[in-house]
Amino acid sequence: MPRFPEPTEGDTKWFVQDRFGLFIHWGLYAMLARHEWVKHTERIHDDDYQKYFDRFDPDLYDPAVWAREAKNAGMKYFVVTTKHHEGFCMWDSALTDYKAPSTPCGKDLIEPMVEAFRAEGLKAGFYHSLIDWHHPDFPVDGLHSMRDNVEYREAHKGRDVRKYARYLHGQTRELLTRYGDIRIIWFDFSYSGSDWGWSKGKGKDDWQSESLLKMVRELQPGIIVNDRLEIGGDIKTPEQYQPSGWLEVDGKPVVWEACQTLNGSWGYHRDNLDWKSVDMLVQMLVDTVSKGGNLLLNVGPNARGEFEPKAIDRLRGIGEWMRLHGRSIYGCTASDFTPPPDCRYTQNGNRLYLHLFAWPFRHVHLNGLAGKVAYAQLLNDASEIRMFTVDPHQQAQNTAMGGISADTLTLELPIQKPPATVPVVELFLKG
Repeated sequence: MPRFPEPTEGDTKWFVQDRFGLFIHWGLYAMLARHEWVKHTERIHDDDYQKYFDRFDPDLYDPAVWAREAKNAGMKYFVVTTKHHEGFCMWDSALTDYKAPSTPCGKDLIEPMVEAFRAEGLKAGFYHSLIDWHHPDFPVDGLHSMRDNVEYREAHKGRDVRKYARYLHGQTRELLTRYGDIRIIWFDFSYSGSDWGWSKGKGKDDWQSESLLKMVRELQPGIIVNDRLEIGGDIKTPEQYQPSGWLEVDGKPVVWEACQTLNGSWGYHRDNLDWKSVDMLVQMLVDTVSKGGNLLLNVGPNARGEFEPKAIDRLRGIGEWMRLHGRSIYGCTASDFTPPPDCRYTQNGNRLYLHLFAWPFRHVHLNGLAGKVAYAQLLNDASEIRMFTVDPHQQAQNTAMGGISADTLTLELPIQKPPATVPVVELFLKG
């Protein structure tokens, strides 16, 4: 087995067992339906953004439906945006009126969500933006929606990030004291290395990250904290790409989580048609676990409070695969064995799982596994897969195999690919 990460202060034992979670990006930006950064990209003034606040009313919101879809997809935890960069709060914060209960919606959206997901057995996590383009004390910088409005910048150049930090800490305290056991806090994000000439980015000093993290640990002992406060964290969070291998820091493996979207946007984006197929999404999940990571897969609900049909179709497609193949994911990690081309290994103790991204003709050759496997079966139906080794001195002739090394185990596969997005062979290792 590969080297395992060193323990961190947060409890990641359950995390590396569960492996698969749901990310939810939801806010006022769902009404614009063109990306969660729309206030930034279109340089929208607060006055013009107000019309969305005045009409936010997700009348079809039923978190029990969301929770069932997540559970049926095989997800074990969820992380929801309590506040994104636009500054709009999804819960009944005592520190602002810029919140869902002050809109026509009229209620805290987080509490029923947490309750619904817990009822389905999923663990709760919160995403909370460190950035806030609405708050009157958040300094205008090169990411702010008003960055190109020189008159606005001049009028607001006296903003004090220390006052904003008190607001940030206060809201974090609310989130971690009102909703019971929260397993993950996902802060987003620091950018102190950015410099626009007239302004610089923000990071750990602006957020007062050390005191923020100390408070988080005190309020929720064991909570997992991500890596975007600029002071480390319990997990690394590569976004919108698949790492080439197990992520390392200073040459040591770390706990990590790939965060990915169903299409090209986190928030609801009506016209984004870059939808990943079920095949691609299942392969992404397998690839992540084969490298020792978790997958946090995002859905962006629409402004009426529903998952759109394309999202549901994909969650259900993944769920059908997970129903039969979940044990090749849960509790699994990377393997020291090297898989054949177009394949991935995951491993859980003495069970090694061969995921076949491309279905070969009749045989697949597993280097290093000769004499090490007691039994092999297709995971979808538990049907036996025959296995054999070839005399390394045998020459290839007509139908006789040859040129195969002595340490190679050969599996004899059916001609027809099993009815599974990614077929899996379960290998029971000896001793």
